[in-house]
Amino acid sequence: MDNIRQKYQFEKLVRLHQDRIYTFARYYLNNQEDAQDVTQEILMKLWHHGMEIPENEVTPWLNRVTRNACFDVLRRRKSYRNNIETDSEKLANLDHEADYPQPDAATEAEEIQVYLQRALDKMKEPLKSIVIMREMQDQSYEQIAEQLNLPLNTVKVYLHRARTQLREALKPLRHESQ
Repeated sequence: MDNIRQKYQFEKLVRLHQDRIYTFARYYLNNQEDAQDVTQEILMKLWHHGMEIPENEVTPWLNRVTRNACFDVLRRRKSYRNNIETDSEKLANLDHEADYPQPDAATEAEEIQVYLQRALDKMKEPLKSIVIMREMQDQSYEQIAEQLNLPLNTVKVYLHRARTQLREALKPLRHESQ
């Protein structure tokens, strides 16, 4: 009977948190497959540790573990790329990444998404995590401060900086539409 209750509690936690985990990883990593892998990894960790975590601490724990898993993926990516890319390939990739979509190649919403994702990719920590948690996941300042172990005022200042960076990154779109 205890296993049935544990399975039910786990399934309830998955329903509550799966989308949040995936959304954070998707925006953070800019890769659907990696986000799915991270989500699966975090849900496995939840299965192994979920019943040990007090109910009111599950969300902060999941956010910390998800963020750390994203860091790990980015470290592996960087290590992998450093091992296989030549200098000329790196230059070719930089040139390719600097290309912006042509208006006829994508809808306006898709173009905004591309600019937004590029801006997020360039953003340093903890600004990137804060803007994803606040703007994409609609978490409160207090929740973010607690999860990132930062003072509340620091979260507010960092969010302001992140929003300023996003506005700058999206400036070319405003000029195109005028």
